[in-house]
Amino acid sequence: MSPEDQKSRQPNSEPSSHNRHRADSGAEPAPKLGTATSHDTETAPDQKPIKSGHAMIAVALVILVLAALAVAGILPRLHARDVLAKRTDELAAPSVIAIAPKPGEPVQDLMLPGNVTSFTDSPVYARTTGYLTHWYFDIGARVKKGALLADIASPEVDQQLAQAQADLNTAQANANNARIQADRYKGLVASNAVSQQDTDTFVNQASSTAAQVKSAEANVQRLKELTSFEKIYAPFDGVVTARNVDTGQLIDTGAAKELFHLQAVQTLRVYTNLPGVYSGSVRKGQTIDLTFAEHPGQVFHGTLVRTSEAIDPASRTLLVEIDVDNRKGDLLAGTLAQVHFKVNPIRTAYILPVSALIFRSEGLRVAIAKDNIAHLVPVTIGQDDGRTVQIITGLNAEDRVIQDPPDSLIDGERVHTLSSEEIKQSQDHAKPQGDL
Repeated sequence: MSPEDQKSRQPNSEPSSHNRHRADSGAEPAPKLGTATSHDTETAPDQKPIKSGHAMIAVALVILVLAALAVAGILPRLHARDVLAKRTDELAAPSVIAIAPKPGEPVQDLMLPGNVTSFTDSPVYARTTGYLTHWYFDIGARVKKGALLADIASPEVDQQLAQAQADLNTAQANANNARIQADRYKGLVASNAVSQQDTDTFVNQASSTAAQVKSAEANVQRLKELTSFEKIYAPFDGVVTARNVDTGQLIDTGAAKELFHLQAVQTLRVYTNLPGVYSGSVRKGQTIDLTFAEHPGQVFHGTLVRTSEAIDPASRTLLVEIDVDNRKGDLLAGTLAQVHFKVNPIRTAYILPVSALIFRSEGLRVAIAKDNIAHLVPVTIGQDDGRTVQIITGLNAEDRVIQDPPDSLIDGERVHTLSSEEIKQSQDHAKPQGDL
């Protein structure tokens, strides 16, 4: 490249005459793109700094306002929740009708339920092992004491007895021989024909063999007793109420399986619980009337033979036993009797509908409503005509008894006792509406 060309390519660093003219004339240069001028921006005025005390007060005010808003929102919710829970509990409580017990006449004739049992009740078990070869009496059979009920075959026991008898014979023979030798040596030792030591040996041997004979005799007697158990006998006069074995069955020793069951029913025992307040009205030897649902219109007579001589602290009753003659066989053990007592009037009884009674495992109960809380109290009933029942003990005149209590009612449960107005409204609501 020539020097001229290089000169022509170099930039012209000198300003042009036009530009120099503008500079000389004092004109302001054109503002650059994106640069703010004095007309476009204004300077912010100076502010005084905020004091720290004022800031803390402002923050505290804000916190108080937020807390007030939170409390205003939470308290109504808590109140609404408590009201809802209380309302739910009120609705969950069963609505009941409480009635006042109706006073009745003083009790003079007291009727109580009684349990009829046999005079003697006994299961029969086997005392030996074997097979049942034969039984002689079935259920319902009346047997005498000592009657043969069944036979059991025990071959092992029979063989053991034979072996024991042979051992006894051997022991007796050895003992007899030892006794003879001892007697012989006792005669010879007097003439110094034998030594004293040999004599003592035979005498001791005779004593030892005699003891072996006694042991063998005891073993034979034991096995004889076991073989006697092969025959099952009735332990008393009575009736066979159960037979649980049959011919050919394997019999085990002990109480694992009952062979027969016997009951003595010539005389029956009747047990009943007399309220403690009437314990002074009965005495031993007193004649008691009994009725049975199986024999309507008939009255049976029994004799009060004994009492427990103590009041049960749980039920506050006296256990009484009455014996009834049953030689005719009219009555059956296990039935329920109605026991009639003539008692001295002590207090006023109360009349309740039968629907107010609650039957629980711990005994008869009646529900009493007090301050909308149900209380289950034990009671003793007297006469029962099927519609109403006579309450002898357990109630007072000021009690309010729940009529038709729910089956699930428990002691201490909250209930809603209906007022007379609520009862009337519910009765009106229950009436069928007539045709319009």
